[in-house]
Amino acid sequence: MKKLLKITIITGLLAFTGTACNHQGKEETVSQNIPETPDAISKDEITKETYTDEYGDRLEVAINNSQNTVIVHFEGKNYELTKSKELPEYTASDAFYQYSDVRGDVTFLNKDYNMVMFHHKKEKQSSGSKMASF
Repeated sequence: MKKLLKITIITGLLAFTGTACNHQGKEETVSQNIPETPDAISKDEITKETYTDEYGDRLEVAINNSQNTVIVHFEGKNYELTKSKELPEYTASDAFYQYSDVRGDVTFLNKDYNMVMFHHKKEKQSSGSKMASF
């Protein structure tokens, strides 16, 4: 009886380790997604900016000019928006959110509540005193 119990335990352990070793690892999955040639890497034109408003909130914006998309990172969440051709200067939106950069005024708002979540106004560059040269 004890021999039979030992044999079933050993057989069970061998079967368990056999199936565990055949399982595909995470590293293999990740390495398959990496392009092998430099030509396979996308040649997207991406511009990244970080803005801070008067309350200390940060808004990180990555604009992909090749695909006309914007990824906005605000308060730990990412929002992927599509550029709108009808709206002025650079404006991107989806069904719920809108990002705009019009003459240095950066605004991120929630359309459902018509609420501005972030606003940054570009600081005017002081030209200093103008002197006449003779």
